[in-house]
Amino acid sequence: MKHPTAIFVLLSALAVTGVASAQTLPAPQGVLTLMASASVEVPRDVLAITFSTTRDASDAGAVQTALKQALDAALAEARKSAKPGQVDVQAGNFSIHPRYSNKGVITGWMGTAEMTVEGRDIGTIAQLAGRISTMTIARVGYALSRQAREKVEAEVVAEAIARYRAKAESTSKEFGFSGYAIREVNVTTDEPQPMHMAMMRRAATSDAAAQEALPVEPGRGTVTATVHGSVQMR
Repeated sequence: MKHPTAIFVLLSALAVTGVASAQTLPAPQGVLTLMASASVEVPRDVLAITFSTTRDASDAGAVQTALKQALDAALAEARKSAKPGQVDVQAGNFSIHPRYSNKGVITGWMGTAEMTVEGRDIGTIAQLAGRISTMTIARVGYALSRQAREKVEAEVVAEAIARYRAKAESTSKEFGFSGYAIREVNVTTDEPQPMHMAMMRRAATSDAAAQEALPVEPGRGTVTATVHGSVQMR
């Protein structure tokens, strides 16, 4: 029977040998890392307009009342054109804060109220912008709807994959291999970021001016698909 110490030494030696063997395993040969992408430009089809108004008074309650009246009137007008997904209306920021003198004494109150109209019916929203008389236009933004993005996403992904496979095939041959096998691959898509424009427009002062539509130019956004991974040349 072997002494326990001898057994421990033998096991330790085997463990060291195993670690050494694991550390000296040869790295995979003929592995190639590649990336390919494809893009397509799509017209932005969502318009978002943020309306805002500010009020100033010596009394906080007066400011709140004035803001609420302006917001309620704007919401009432906007809801006449509301259509789910096409023209969506929602109230935004509503805040009131004190105004201080140089000595830290409250001298009055100021407040801000916002409303956002957003949707795919760009023409109706542009016309609506001219009919809001109690608030001014603070920001205008254009974006790509989920429907428009999904419509081209499959096409862009397919093109990116085709480019990846072509690149893997040609590069493998340039290295002297006849083909390749995919080891791992990752496919991602990037949608265009919304485009925002800051602007301020005076509230309409006449019936003719109130009916003036907001000039719009949505532009185009780019949907991109990227394929990244590695292949085993063989």
